[in-house]
Amino acid sequence: QVQLVESGGGLVQAGGSLRLSCTVSGRKFSINAMGWSRQAPGKQRELVAVINSGGRSNYSDAVKGRFTISSDNAKNTVYLQMYNLKPEDTGVYYCWLTSAPYDYWGQGTQVTVSS
Repeated sequence: QVQLVESGGGLVQAGGSLRLSCTVSGRKFSINAMGWSRQAPGKQRELVAVINSGGRSNYSDAVKGRFTISSDNAKNTVYLQMYNLKPEDTGVYYCWLTSAPYDYWGQGTQVTVSS
């Protein structure tokens, strides 16, 4: 059994910052990549950031330059540092990991950015 637990969401004013954390627990396995996706009300879930096992990261154009994904393998935790938040960043943020051929998802954490 694999569990991903997110934390760090909340309400913040536009221009503010938040850091999301996602801790993985359960059976040991090889992780190919971890990442964050988000879903705004009435919209499809979209990829925000991903980091692979080699430490290489990629971002969506919407967050590039404002968000940073990082991981601490010793703590089995992946982070999403978010700067200069905008109202359009509002949504439920989900942590996920890929251990081929399976994907695992967290329950999500709400991020609300007020204008």
